[in-house]
Formats: sequence, C-alpha cells, structure tokens
Amino acid sequence: MDKLEMHHTLMAARARQKMSWDDLGQAVDRSPVWVASVCYGMNSAPPDIAQKLVQALGLEDDALVDAIKAYPTKTWDGAIPQDPLIYRLYEVVGVYGPTLKDVIQEKFGDGIMSAIDFSMDVEREQDPKGDRVKITMNGKFLPYKSW
Repeated sequence: MDKLEMHHTLMAARARQKMSWDDLGQAVDRSPVWVASVCYGMNSAPPDIAQKLVQALGLEDDALVDAIKAYPTKTWDGAIPQDPLIYRLYEVVGVYGPTLKDVIQEKFGDGIMSAIDFSMDVEREQDPKGDRVKITMNGKFLPYKSW
C-alpha cells in the first residue's frame, strides 16, 4: 500500500468512525496536528503509534500499519493552492515571510527554524467580533555553521 492509498483508507475510516483529529490524537497520545500529518502521508509513525492509530479507527491491516510506518517523501505541488484556507497560509508567508526571517535572525542569529524538531498547535479563540484561529509553531533554531 502506498501513502496515497493509506491516506484514503484512513480518511474513510475516520469519517465512518466520526472521529475528530482531537479524538485520534488522544487515542494515540499525540498532537492532533501531528496525527493529521501522518494520515496525510507527510510524516511516519513509530510501530506502536501506527498500530494504535489503525486500532482506533477500527481497522486491522498489516499493509496499512506498514504504510503508516514508512518514511514519506515530503513533496508538495508547487502550484499556488486554490483552496482558500491553504492559499491564505501561503499569503501569510508571502507577506510576512521576509519580516519573520529578519526578526528571527535578529533574535537568534543567522540560521533557520527546524521543521524536523518541531511542533504545531491549532486553537480556537472566542472573540465577540468573530472567533479567531491561533496557530502556534515551535521549531528548534538551527544556526548556520562556518567551516
């Protein structure tokens, strides 16, 4: 089973079980954002988590567990996304990317924020003017090295 078939299988099971990402995160004791990324094929899971995920979705399939454990190829379509929410995230990086780079490097020095040693959380904040989306990204700073 490849990552695409795995993704479709997991999404169909999630819909049948009527499980939220929070439900799945709790079932495997991991962040719901990370679990979603695994289900989308952008991260791999260790064997015990892969097995728990399959069980939480009411599935029994060794090929599915193997696909969840398999290391992904982290690529994405280079075209500008058409989905409005994903497009807005691109817009945030396009508008604020150079600003964030400058502020991060002013505070930390010349380097990058890791997307490997990384976590992310999505929260809903109540607001009388309309609820707010709060995305927290937490990545280890990796300084560039001289040699």
